[in-house]
Amino acid sequence: MTKKFDSAGNSTSRVAVVTGAASGIGLAVELAPRGITVNSIPPSIIDTPMARHAEAAGDFPGVETIAAMTPVRRAGTPDDVAAACAFLCSDHAGFITGQLIGVNGGWYL
Repeated sequence: MTKKFDSAGNSTSRVAVVTGAASGIGLAVELAPRGITVNSIPPSIIDTPMARHAEAAGDFPGVETIAAMTPVRRAGTPDDVAAACAFLCSDHAGFITGQLIGVNGGWYL
């Protein structure tokens, strides 16, 4: 039996990210006067051992399958997410707060 990708679960997790970001906006406003920025990085398909395990278990259609549907035609890597984190932690991002920085290969254009 082939398992289908759980789009309801995916939608639920997306709502959780957006809802969490909304509460993050409050934190961003509260902490900004102290020079503290608050942002969120919701990734899409990231090629990790957890994704590969779900693929092998039949709980996920596959990293390559999802990557082929991504506008940049590849899965993200942990380094892609780390680069966004490093940027947001740098002095170059000191004027960015209360934002969602999507590391998603163009999924949410």
